[in-house]
Amino acid sequence: MSTPFPFTAVVGQDDLRLALLLNAVSPAVGGVLVRGEKGTAKSTAVRALSALLPAVDVVAGCRFSCDPGAPDPACPDGPHNPPGAFESRPARMVELPVGASEDRLVGALDIERALAEGVKAFEPGLLADAHRGILYVDEVNLLHDHLVDLLLDAAAMGASYVEREGVSVRHAARFLLVGTMNPEEGELRPQLLDRFGLTVEVAASREPDQRVEVVRRRLAYDDDPAGFAARWAGEEATVRQRIVAARELLPSVRLGDGALRQIAATCAAFEVDGMRADIVMARTATALAAWAGRTEVLAEDVRQAALLALPHRRRRNPFDAPGLDEDKLDRTLEEFSADSGESGESGESGESGESGESGESGESGDDDPDPDGPGGGGGQPKPDEGPQGDGDTDGAARPEAGESDGVPRQAGAGEQAPVQAAEPFRTKVLSVPGIGEGAAGRRSRARTEHGRTTGARRPRGALTKLHLAATVQAAAPHQRARGRSGPGLVLRRDDLRQAAREGREGNLVLFVVDASGSMAARQRMSAVKGAVLSLLLDAYQRRDKVGLVTFRGAAADVALPPTSSVDAAAARLESLPTGGRTPLAAGLLKAHDVLRVERLRDPARRPLVVVVTDGRATGGPEPVALAGRAARLFAAGGVASVVVDCESGPVRLGLAGQLAGELGGTAVTLDELRADSIAGLVKDVQGRSRRAA
Repeated sequence: MSTPFPFTAVVGQDDLRLALLLNAVSPAVGGVLVRGEKGTAKSTAVRALSALLPAVDVVAGCRFSCDPGAPDPACPDGPHNPPGAFESRPARMVELPVGASEDRLVGALDIERALAEGVKAFEPGLLADAHRGILYVDEVNLLHDHLVDLLLDAAAMGASYVEREGVSVRHAARFLLVGTMNPEEGELRPQLLDRFGLTVEVAASREPDQRVEVVRRRLAYDDDPAGFAARWAGEEATVRQRIVAARELLPSVRLGDGALRQIAATCAAFEVDGMRADIVMARTATALAAWAGRTEVLAEDVRQAALLALPHRRRRNPFDAPGLDEDKLDRTLEEFSADSGESGESGESGESGESGESGESGESGDDDPDPDGPGGGGGQPKPDEGPQGDGDTDGAARPEAGESDGVPRQAGAGEQAPVQAAEPFRTKVLSVPGIGEGAAGRRSRARTEHGRTTGARRPRGALTKLHLAATVQAAAPHQRARGRSGPGLVLRRDDLRQAAREGREGNLVLFVVDASGSMAARQRMSAVKGAVLSLLLDAYQRRDKVGLVTFRGAAADVALPPTSSVDAAAARLESLPTGGRTPLAAGLLKAHDVLRVERLRDPARRPLVVVVTDGRATGGPEPVALAGRAARLFAAGGVASVVVDCESGPVRLGLAGQLAGELGGTAVTLDELRADSIAGLVKDVQGRSRRAA
């Protein structure tokens, strides 16, 4: 077994280390979600924590690690009364792979033996292995939602339930849950974020001295892991003893009414949903006091608990950055301090009025009546947010101005400044026709492991979902020939039938956005960005991957390669400038190339192309004919597509509808895209307009 990097040798990352230690003291806190960029010691710190946890006594031979002092009465390996021999072993750290199946997580029942012999033959999963230890999920945001739900349910209840066709098994599953994620690869749903007790943000230090120390320690560890660990053995032993002492002190810690009032007032002031935040804060503050060796919770404990327990619960949608206003937190704690006594009651309304967040209403003042001039110098995108090539544009601000395509383009020339997106709205459902077999999601029909049962088939590989009626029907005609004499059904493996199920899949939604001068009118581009932002929100809720291609001037750019990070797409959209001609063909060809590459990486995920344009094509020889030929590539490949028609005004050319016909898809206007324009309308993106005609 390799020597882990010492926990106490991790440089910096104070919040991360504190959150892990608090969960080691009190697993009831509810686990830790560690968010941060690559290479910030997230996994290193988690793996190092397991070496600090005290050893556990377990019933000898029990696969579920029952405590000999208080064995689980429902243990599948029980009963353990009276307690027999026991053994002591280190606390385990169990890792859950991103690609794990449901049976690997919760365990598997042998359905064949259950039906034929009436025996509950159960093979424990990772939840059983992690009981009384650590369950670590790296890249938890990439885990399938139904597995995250199972995981968090077990963590909340302290038990795991496995049910298959009326056969059920329950066992204890109490563990310290730690998940890590890189937000660039996609976010967790707010409902799942809320289930983690604490969340910490980690980032690499910008201090040269600290970075030097990180490198020095890592190189020393790589050269001699055992020797490096030996040099830190004293610090490790000190922290281990402190964890044991804090666990023993924890039941004696008093959470007074004053501290409880501060906790409740803080959660109310920051408008967090539900009561879970209050409970987690109370447990965290108690653990902080025990860690500090005190028997009384102080205001400083409440403040630290709020910083760890509330930031991720403030998010209302995937585009909200997690965080907490520390000045507001300090004002709330001071107003509801224990010293203020009864006065806190009258102050509550004042604080709630203050928490009305005048900044939110201030967003309505984003409309600027002054249009950007053709030569406005403020139209350059932010260097750290704009997609590569955003600085390239034609030399004119209007699409039909006589710029030369052969002249090198200057950054900022002819651009208009990025405008703020209009308020997002709920969109109609755009789905890919047919039945796919992609990753679980909520958009298009697909054959999945979860969903409604539509039939039965012979299992390919291990049986995962039994179709009981079909299995009995297959076995029944052979019972006499097989010599059945008792009540049990005589089964053969050939009799087993797998349930065929239909659910929903996530798709790759590739946005192809026209950012040319014809779209540059401030009100139009604001509406377009609002529509794309609305579709991004819909993609987030339906668990899609998204990509963004923009075209203007003389070229098209991949502003964002396909990713699960919808908020990254929103950030690129926000900084998108406009101006220049309309190279529609270049945009379509770039999108076609993106799909070709992505099909090699993820062949099961079906694409949905959303072209946002007024349908005009300018620049270069025969721009309309080139755009038509590019569009027909999508139709020939059977790619589902929809054109969002951004044309406005009393006179409309209908070019977007013609483009949709070339793509083999359909066109919708910005108004038709709204879900409330025709209640309950569901649009398939292929064929519906042709059938209506």
